[in-house]
Parts: sequence; C-alpha cells; structure tokens
Amino acid sequence: MSYILSQVERSMNYKFKTPPYKHQLTALEKSWNKETYAYFMEMGTGKTKVLIDNLAMLYDKGKVDGALIICPKGVMGTWHKQELPAHLPNHIENVSVSWQANINKKQKEKLDGLFQTGEELHILVMNVEALSTEKGTTFAKKFMLSHKTLMAIDESTTIKNPKAKRTKNIIDMAKMAKYRRILTGSPVTKNPLDLYSQCEFLDSYLLNFASYYSFRNRYAEMKTLHLAGRQIQVVSHFKNLPELSDKLKGFSYRVLKEECLDLPPKIYIKREITLTPEQKKVYEQMKEQALASLNGKQITTMTVLTQLMRLQQITCGHFVADDGTTQTIKSNRLNELMDVLDEVEGKAIIWAHWQADIKIISEAIIKEYGPGSVVDYYGLTPQDQRQKNRDAFQTNPKVRFIVGTPQTGGYGITLNAASTVIYYSNGYDLEKRLQSEDRAHRIGQKKAVTYVDLLAEETVDSKIVKSLRKKINIASKVLGEELRSWI
Repeated sequence: MSYILSQVERSMNYKFKTPPYKHQLTALEKSWNKETYAYFMEMGTGKTKVLIDNLAMLYDKGKVDGALIICPKGVMGTWHKQELPAHLPNHIENVSVSWQANINKKQKEKLDGLFQTGEELHILVMNVEALSTEKGTTFAKKFMLSHKTLMAIDESTTIKNPKAKRTKNIIDMAKMAKYRRILTGSPVTKNPLDLYSQCEFLDSYLLNFASYYSFRNRYAEMKTLHLAGRQIQVVSHFKNLPELSDKLKGFSYRVLKEECLDLPPKIYIKREITLTPEQKKVYEQMKEQALASLNGKQITTMTVLTQLMRLQQITCGHFVADDGTTQTIKSNRLNELMDVLDEVEGKAIIWAHWQADIKIISEAIIKEYGPGSVVDYYGLTPQDQRQKNRDAFQTNPKVRFIVGTPQTGGYGITLNAASTVIYYSNGYDLEKRLQSEDRAHRIGQKKAVTYVDLLAEETVDSKIVKSLRKKINIASKVLGEELRSWI
C-alpha cells in the first residue's frame, strides 16, 4: 500500500490528508484530470473521499477554484460538516457554505463569502431539490459564472427523470462547469433508461444519442397497450444491454463492496404473515374497488401505484377512509415484528414504509422494553433531534432500536451498531431499499447483518419484492455483473 501510495503521490504531486484504499487510488488515477467521469461505487466504498481528493488535485493544478456539490437534502450536513473537513488537505484554504432557501442576514454573509476574491477554494453544497426552484437555480448559476467550477452530483439517480424540472435545470447548468462528476452506488434503480439523464449531465455526446427517445429505442422494446379507450406505450423488454455496459466502461469506474472491503456477509430471511379475517375482507373489497376505479379511467403509472399502495396499507393494518381519517384493522404484522425483536441479540433497525406505522411500532417497543429503548428517524422527527437520536442509537447501550422510514433515514447516516435490519414494509424504490440496507452494512461492521422482511402471504407485498428483485437483476446486467442472490 505505501509503495503504491508514494507512486501516486509523485505522479499527481498530491499529498493525501487521509490514506486512501487501493480502489480509491485506482479511481483517482483513471479520472482525476478528465473533464467528465462517473464514480459508480457502492455505498461504504468511499466515493465521497474520491471526489474530494479529485477536487483538491484539480485545485492544486490551478484548473478549478470552485465546486458545486449537489446532493440529497439529508446528506448536506454530512458533506459540509464531516466529509470536507475530514478529507480536504490542510494546505487548501477554503470557503464552504451549505445552501439554505430562507436567507437571513447570517446566511447572506456566508453566501456572499463565496464571491470574495482570493486564492481560496470556494465550495457550495446544495440540495438537489433546490435546483427545481428559480431562487436556487439562479444562485447556482451566479456561483458558477464566478468560478472555474467542478460540478458534482452525489446520488446522481436524483436526476434520472429527464422530464423533471430539476433535471432540466441541472443539465442546462452543466454546460457552465469546467469539470463534471456523478456519484452513485448504482446508476440503475428502475431500468436502464435511468442512465440517459445522468450521462447527458456529464456530456450529451457520451452515449452518442441525439435524444432520450433514440436512446430508448436502442435499449428498450416498446409495446402498445389499449386501456380504457386509450393507447399507451410501455416497455416490453430491454435489449442490447452488453453494448450499453461497454459504453459505460469508457467513462466510469465501478466498485463493489465485496471486492474491496473486508465486510461480513448479508443474510436475508422472510417472515410470512397471515392476514386476519378482517384484513382479508377489507383487502378483497379494496382490490375490487381498485379494479372498478381503473376501468374506464385514464390509467397512468401513478394511478396504478396509488391503488397498490392502498392495498399495502391494509396489509400493514390500516387504511385511509373516505372521510380522510386513518382507520386501523386488526393485524398480525405487529405481533410478528415483536416476535422477531424477541429473537434479536443486540440492536436492530426497523424500516417502515408508512409514517402511520412508526408511532404504532414505537409504542409497542416502549411497552415491551421500556422508555428509552427506542428512538425514531423519520419525517416528523425534528431536524435538531435526528442527530441526537442516531448518536444515542450508536453509543447508548440502553437504546436498542431505531425505527424510521428509508426515505428519511436511508441516506448518508451510519447505524452499524445494529446487525439486524427489519423491513416492516417495503416500497417500490430500489435505491431507497439498497441505501437503507447499507446503513448497517458498512465500514466498522464486525458481524454478519441479517435482513428480515415481513411479508403478508399472497398479497401486494410479494409483488413489491418481485419488482425490486427484477430491478436489481436488470441493474446487474447493465453494469456487467453477476446476478445477485437477494431477498
């Protein structure tokens, strides 16, 4: 390691603040002076450090004096307060600011500091959601016009939808950046079409397609469905994926955790739940209503998903009535969860798709294990309390459980005090599932991590898991990997 490091340091004329792993050195050797590059590095392999070292190298060479880092809102603090101070070399004086939409006097002074003349490296960290607003977009453009900029998107699948306003704004801004980088564990979370916008951000000529539709026609076979008097086009199957995989290799570096980190294995377990007679009755009624409501109606992906989510809510023991109130139904799911927790040694993470379940789960845990045994991490957890809750879970032996939603707690936090992760329910978003899995399975984890999925028999639960498995298999094909054994 030391020999390789010295060679790299000499060739790049760069002094690392924190020693890199071999795979991180390889990533930098392949990319550091290229105008566009993609780091497809799995969670926990240190892609953030690679990007920071890459930025520092370009700054040392006089090629950039500014960086715009776009990331999910939940990891802005991690970038600003942890990652940049940890990895940016001490000799690089810098001004770094996290974006806030509500600009008070103090925040204005910080933002103004980004435009002060000097030799410092100026870094602006923005949440991706801000780039769908005129205010955020205008400021970002002003910043980029003032600097020779490296523009990076952390978790680049946040721009996979080519029709989204933020995607269009970000791709338009990309033309102003001297260097562009994307970072993600997997660029394919739904299907290969996810790649188009991410690659267009880097360079519209990378894939050699004039439009999204020409890209789609090359890698997807479409078919026409006749529904409710309308014709809609849907993907029949994907094609030419080895060709796409080869194209990606020309401007990306792929790292899997098992290739570079000595982490313990993952173990997947299913716990099947039987619906109560009341649940079965309501489930069948809701299914009939869903089919009736879709018949003769304009059908979209969103309307179908809405009906599926209603069915899933019933399997979890609740549903939203016509008057808008949430009604509970007798369910075996909570009892099964408590049986699982009784078998757990040490700490456990419980992920639930629905906020309504968080309170129910927390109350049951407190009743069984006492006050202070559980903390929460979801949308209703106050911002200033979230850090306290995860610190307590990591360090306080009395806090055995953390319960949250993957959309809030699944990104950018470390929860490796747990070696058991329970999915009370799942969503269709593969990225959120993989991200939430790896809160526990990351550097510092010494035990095998067991994942327990609670699934109601012969319901939408199994369809969701089937959908997730299909997505991960497609992603593996696109990235040229072997199919995984999963769930």
